[in-house]
Amino acid sequence: MMSICLQNISPAKSKYGRIVVRITIRLLLLLLAIVAPVSAQNAADTVESLAGIQITTSVDLAEIYIGDLITYKIAISYDSTYQLIPPPLGVNLGAFDVRDYTPDVTTDLPDGRKHTENSFTLSTFTTGEYLIPPVPVGFILPDGSKRYLLSESVPIKVNSMLLDSDDTADIAALKDPYEFERDYFAYYLWGSIAFIAIALGLFLWWRFGRRKVEQEPIDLRPPWEQAFERLANLKQQPVPEDGNFKAYYIDLTEIAREYLGRMYIINVLDMTTSEFLNHFAERETPADLHNNMKLFLDHADLVKFARFDPEQERADSDFDFVHATVGDVRDDFEHRQRELEAAQEKTTVSAGGGGGHD
Repeated sequence: MMSICLQNISPAKSKYGRIVVRITIRLLLLLLAIVAPVSAQNAADTVESLAGIQITTSVDLAEIYIGDLITYKIAISYDSTYQLIPPPLGVNLGAFDVRDYTPDVTTDLPDGRKHTENSFTLSTFTTGEYLIPPVPVGFILPDGSKRYLLSESVPIKVNSMLLDSDDTADIAALKDPYEFERDYFAYYLWGSIAFIAIALGLFLWWRFGRRKVEQEPIDLRPPWEQAFERLANLKQQPVPEDGNFKAYYIDLTEIAREYLGRMYIINVLDMTTSEFLNHFAERETPADLHNNMKLFLDHADLVKFARFDPEQERADSDFDFVHATVGDVRDDFEHRQRELEAAQEKTTVSAGGGGGHD
């Protein structure tokens, strides 16, 4: 019987408070009515032994240090007429924590029985002498009833890491850090070699490279004189015996493009043929220069990139075209230069005359 005192409940409490109390009391009584028969039934099902059943427990280490892992095994041999209810994974193992679990391994024994092993990996972080408590192992008998057997408890001694001393022993103070003597010979050696190599490289650059740059003459001649000289040198080269004019046209187009670029102050050497022609389409050039130059460059591209072999007469005709173009552009440039100088002189004279009237 359970007695519940209600003397502390004030009459001033609301009607709802009394209802809550009554409901709580009824739930407690209902819970006791359910739990009590189940506990009594489990206690009644636990027996000390059953025919044909043997349960053994073992550990690989009976004495460990704190934090060590131990393997706890439960070996069960039972009659094949019984149905085993294996120990649950969350079984209570006292002060030990389950780190790993190996599932049941069941084998048949020669006498017709079955053999099952359950393995637990345990550890603990407290010292002292402990017992792994008995583990309930259930069986379903042929008549359908359940019986439980308890395994033997296993003693385990957990030692402190401070062996041969108590846990309260003082920890020794830290020693001074040890300083390793560093050998700087390798640093000095490789540093010196690197310094000498850099210094030698700078000296050689200053001695030979700088002089070479300084000695290279700057050609101050007009662009048309340089172009005529390069054309003369190209003309003196022997005609390819195999009819391969690719190198010839590379030099010829480079002379023409570089000359026009210098005359009209355009960096045309890195341009494609179409880009080159587009730039000169907007310039004031001699008559028909743009159209003739397009025909020449398109033909030269066929020779340079499409492996087209022209006739010797066409190669000579293209050479004459480039030679004439150099002269025509020079004459056009000089003519425009004279017109510009005349206009400037006229402007100067007009400005001087206007000043005299003042």
